[in-house]
Amino acid sequence: MSVTDVAEQETASRPREERIINDFAIQVATVNGSGSQTANMVLLRSIFQMGVPVSGKNMFPSNIAGLPTWYTIRASAKGYIGRKKEVDLLVAMNVETAKEDVLTLAPGAAVVYDEPLKLNELRKDLTFYPVPFDKIINPITTDAKLRRLVRNMIYDGVLSRLLSIDMMQMEKALRKQLGKKEKAIQLNFGALKAGYDFAKANLTKQDPFVVEPMDKTTGMILIEGNSAAAIGCMMAGVTFVGWYPITPSSSLCESLIEYLKAHMPDHKTHRFYFDHGTATLDAMYGPYQLRADSLMRSAGYKDGVNVMTRVIDGAEHNETAWRVRMGEALAFLIGR
Repeated sequence: MSVTDVAEQETASRPREERIINDFAIQVATVNGSGSQTANMVLLRSIFQMGVPVSGKNMFPSNIAGLPTWYTIRASAKGYIGRKKEVDLLVAMNVETAKEDVLTLAPGAAVVYDEPLKLNELRKDLTFYPVPFDKIINPITTDAKLRRLVRNMIYDGVLSRLLSIDMMQMEKALRKQLGKKEKAIQLNFGALKAGYDFAKANLTKQDPFVVEPMDKTTGMILIEGNSAAAIGCMMAGVTFVGWYPITPSSSLCESLIEYLKAHMPDHKTHRFYFDHGTATLDAMYGPYQLRADSLMRSAGYKDGVNVMTRVIDGAEHNETAWRVRMGEALAFLIGR
């Protein structure tokens, strides 16, 4: 039996409903560290670019890699951005939570799922779309790590076909998300296109949910919470930022650095002084100071003129060391 036959058989007993346009909630159930955030943001932005008001919310009980995470996207022609209680379309990618995720759905919802999970056996009042993710991703790349990260783009392609999301908008959103990383763009787009092609050839549309172009997002921007927080930090006059790698990753600091590059104070009217020692905690500062120096130079600052960086050999990270060089710092900043 083909996957098309499965989708048709499981919904044959239910009458086809009228289309529900730009009014539904998608929930993507994955695991931390699987690379799903890129796929989710591309999906969210694609709908937004079609002029449909949309919002996204990530929920995860733990930062530990491999534990569950649920990302909910709400599309609302009326502009509602709060999370809906009901999930209309579930993308079930987490083996550990898939059964429970399906059992909690309201009748009439749709499920895109990894075919080996056999979730279609759990209920008869849902529309199921089985997708063999591993088979589809195999021709895309032979790298096992990359397969794990880009396989999520397959469900973007499947949803693009099922929900009538413009593939041109999908590619545009992908490029926005990945910037100048052309190799990554091509790899992810290959998975995106493979998912779309699979759905076109094998899945018959049986649910009522669809996206149609609107003009309700003209003049609006789509921004992540981390990016908004970064802008707030910059406008408040942030003077220091530090972070460490976690999964899932936080883009707040990376976003802040990019905003600072674009909105540095005018080098004609400002001065900056940096210094650090080479002992205790200060021994860790070197690589980060080099990044700061590069940022200052790219903004037009010149060493010794309106920016100074000093490395004090043997100095420690404490008030005694800072007191010794305070006079020099102040003299430079006030132009003496």
